[in-house]
Amino acid sequence: MTPAALARLHAACFGVPRPWTAAEFAALLADPAVFVCARRGGAALGRVAADEAELLTIAVEPAARRQGLGRALLAEVLAQAAARGAARLFLEVAADNAPALKLYRAAGFAEAGRRRGYYAGSGRAPVDAIVMARVHLA
Repeated sequence: MTPAALARLHAACFGVPRPWTAAEFAALLADPAVFVCARRGGAALGRVAADEAELLTIAVEPAARRQGLGRALLAEVLAQAAARGAARLFLEVAADNAPALKLYRAAGFAEAGRRRGYYAGSGRAPVDAIVMARVHLA
């Protein structure tokens, strides 16, 4: 996917925090440690550093949700991270994002920490970011 296509997808999926721009995606994709997993209706970006990986973002178009696409993208990120030498993967998710929390827990992620009031803005109360981790990616 191009940076512009990723930015359009991100804008369709996220309001808070603000969606990432095409320029931000282009900068990420210029980093050789960053990889993209994309399928029709969704995409995910990961990054590997040494033996740790991070899920930078995962986005599924609203019309494509609840059909297993998020689960498939997450599985692909885990496989790519393991293939690149990562032994564990971290991610952040808003504490009020119940569907994402359910997905991550079902995939073997556990809470590793919290960032209190991390997601704020647009006239809504701040929401904690839950940091989750999974070890044994393969």
